[in-house]
Amino acid sequence: MTQLGVHAVRLTGGEPMARKGCLDLVEQLNSLPGIDYIAMTTNGILLKDCMEEAAKRGLNAVNISLDTLDACNFSRLTRNGHVEDVLKAVHEAVRCGLKVKINAVPVRDFNEEGLVAVAALAKDLPVDVRFIELMPVGCGAELRPIPMDEVRQRLEDAFGTMMTDETRHGYGPAGYMKPQGFKGSLGLIGAVSHEFCDRCNRVRITPEGILKLCLNHSAGLDLRALLRSGASDEEIADKMRDAILHKPVHHGFSEAVEDREQRRMNQIGG
Repeated sequence: MTQLGVHAVRLTGGEPMARKGCLDLVEQLNSLPGIDYIAMTTNGILLKDCMEEAAKRGLNAVNISLDTLDACNFSRLTRNGHVEDVLKAVHEAVRCGLKVKINAVPVRDFNEEGLVAVAALAKDLPVDVRFIELMPVGCGAELRPIPMDEVRQRLEDAFGTMMTDETRHGYGPAGYMKPQGFKGSLGLIGAVSHEFCDRCNRVRITPEGILKLCLNHSAGLDLRALLRSGASDEEIADKMRDAILHKPVHHGFSEAVEDREQRRMNQIGG
């Protein structure tokens, strides 16, 4: 994939660090010519106490999932997790020089009253707090999203008018803002209410070796079958190029999709 121009890799899950040898994989990726950015989406708990090692192995950035600072809500969401552990991981990642982004998914009747508190983490810490619109994939289809326009209004009510932050924060679609006096920035990702499929630059490789082209479409390219069939690097590259050039034009969250994804987000590396 590096020959096709891929230079940034993100490890996702579920929880990537639950896989034994995850940091070995980081080191192997870091050794590939052409790969210059390695990030991980994580809850931070299993990375706690080894952020420095992760950075030495080649990890550049972490996106740490944190939907609420309320201890009871956090415990209910994570099935008895402790929010203090995640906050310690955030501070440790900052100390170790990793680029830190905090991901929160606003959900109606669950964490809407605590969104401002999560955003306030960017006031004293050099982190990006991003609010990601709930997508109707898997379990998400049973919950009620909060549109990004409403989230933005809540943030402006709390912090005042926010200036657009034009600095580069990574390779994703978030639009960033910076309230006055904040060390970090606030980001909004409105995949449903503000579709950005025409600018999508992501493909995923699932645990089964499928090159997945869109979160809401099950269609993809079976890389594992190609590798096991003895296909040449050139043949595999040609098939990947063709698949990526035919990514779905729209995710289709609000319309009928023939090959709609039925699996949960943590099964497809969302």
